[in-house]
Amino acid sequence: MLTKLPLLSFCSILLAAPLPAAVAPPAGGTEALAAEADSPAKDALAAFREGRHAKAIELAKPLAEKGNADAIYLIGYAYETGQGLEASRELALENYRKAAATGHKNSIYRLSFILLASEDEAERSQAREALEKASKDDPAVAGRILGEAYLRGRLTKEADFDKTVTWWTSAATAGDVPSLLLLARLHEGQFGFTDKKDLKKTLGYYTKAAGLGDVSSMVALGSRLLNGDKDNRNEKDGREWLKKAIDAKEYSAFLALGDFEENVKKDPKAALVLYERGKDAGQVDCILRVADAYTEGKGTDKDPARGASLLESAAKAGNPTAHYRLAVKGLSAPKPDLLAGYSHLLSAATGGLTEAQNELGLLYLSGKLAVADAPAGVAWLSRAAQGGMALAQNNLGALFEQGAGVPQNFANAVQFYSLAANQGHAGATLALARLCSKGAGVTADLPKAWALATLAAERGEESAKKFASDLAEKFDDKQRAKGQQDLEAIKSGKPDGTKPADVKPAGTPKPTKKTK
Repeated sequence: MLTKLPLLSFCSILLAAPLPAAVAPPAGGTEALAAEADSPAKDALAAFREGRHAKAIELAKPLAEKGNADAIYLIGYAYETGQGLEASRELALENYRKAAATGHKNSIYRLSFILLASEDEAERSQAREALEKASKDDPAVAGRILGEAYLRGRLTKEADFDKTVTWWTSAATAGDVPSLLLLARLHEGQFGFTDKKDLKKTLGYYTKAAGLGDVSSMVALGSRLLNGDKDNRNEKDGREWLKKAIDAKEYSAFLALGDFEENVKKDPKAALVLYERGKDAGQVDCILRVADAYTEGKGTDKDPARGASLLESAAKAGNPTAHYRLAVKGLSAPKPDLLAGYSHLLSAATGGLTEAQNELGLLYLSGKLAVADAPAGVAWLSRAAQGGMALAQNNLGALFEQGAGVPQNFANAVQFYSLAANQGHAGATLALARLCSKGAGVTADLPKAWALATLAAERGEESAKKFASDLAEKFDDKQRAKGQQDLEAIKSGKPDGTKPADVKPAGTPKPTKKTK
């Protein structure tokens, strides 16, 4: 069934019933278009960065014809992005290769990004060779990209933890702080490989990065020393690192200090003092904490009006979470304010908050905005699913299974249910069991269906236990043994035959006209 976050029951509609996280490319965007101050192409590059794409191309072409690598790179970038020139993968690659042949680093990296995204193994191998060669002169950036490529499984059949560590360590040794942060997150289990979690290593990497002056690492380290795993807490060191961050004007440190007082010391008054200091410095998360304190009366007298006022302030500053909380408040009131709730929900969704994207999708599908808008609803759910939200992935699976708002497509349903189930979503796990038992969108396999239903029951799906029991009653010894094997394989993370292909977005969200 379609599921939503509890507070937005207003948006309910009645319908019957991981790959590693991506790491952002280190050299994308117009920031990659920088040039040396004495580069002949500096004016062309500056024009492109300012959005004067046609002028940039006009300036770059004669320089490119003379072999200037910066100019050739700019033209390749224009072809890659479709800015100033008609988008063309082939022409982007052609220009990047020309510039890369001269040793132009950004061209090597852009070329590698395109080739690594290819489904052609030979092209991905070309990227690996180019990056390995570049790593001899630039181990920091090239090593970071290679580590990511192995993490994504672009150079091996599956994600390769050891090679990821090898390349990121090489980059970090060369002084690349982003690689230190990636190693810290990797060993914390943020990119999968939870069996290889090592929190001591995580703290070690953050300590190195913080020692190099990275203020975000100071906060990450201080927060973990105060609020993290009990065995690794160190209040003295944690407070010292957070003080250094505050001295460097990184005011999210007040958030970590406040969370320590609230959650570890159980002192909401002391927490509020720290959150207030962060609020006064403009730290948005601290503003939200203070709003919660006044709304709920934590560490102070209850004052919902003041809490709402603070949320409004954060929303005006563009904070998606503040918009979302105001949407929840408006839509779940005894007399819902549909127009205000929709407006805040839309702002939160366009701000990238997956919870809001899921709820906005459900709102469009519900017909509460005068008429149901299935394309907009599916598009917003798709965006939330692309952001990794299991709830939205499950909802899309339900839509494709039923053909509600989209053409019925059991294969797509299996894909989306699998994405959600891989994150532990109990309902999606049972839905997979149901489809597997019917052979809908996947090869019929009753023992595997039993294994999935059993796992769904373990995850808390109440109806899954009976479903598994009904299947097991008809099993012979061979089927029963296979079911146990499948259950063990699924729990160990081995491929189970229902692994989804890459999910493509179902559409681009376009707000429809609001009701008045």
